[in-house]
Amino acid sequence: QVQLVESGGGLVQAGGSLRLSCAASGRTFSSYAMGWFRQAPGKEREFVSAASTSGRSTYYANSVKGRFTISRDNAKNTVYLQMNSLKPEDTAVYYCAGYSTPWYSNSSPPSNWGQGTQVTVSS
Repeated sequence: QVQLVESGGGLVQAGGSLRLSCAASGRTFSSYAMGWFRQAPGKEREFVSAASTSGRSTYYANSVKGRFTISRDNAKNTVYLQMNSLKPEDTAVYYCAGYSTPWYSNSSPPSNWGQGTQVTVSS
């Protein structure tokens, strides 16, 4: 059974930074693409970022491009999301997502989800 456990959320002032981590277990981490989604109150869950198995191919939502960086350490079975220049509109629950393919495709939804971690950005 695949388990994804996020950590690193919290309260930060606008302009600040946070790094989210997602520890995976239950399958061969290095064989699958990984991603991050977020859901703000009253809104639908939205894609934030994804990385291929090696981490060399990365993808970002336009709203976070240039501010967020996804990376992964396959030796540690962990994917990260470095978030810089945070804005109040980044406030959301952030979810780690595991795909069932080595590559990311916006037409293929994730197959596994973490429980989420809250990120709150104050103005």
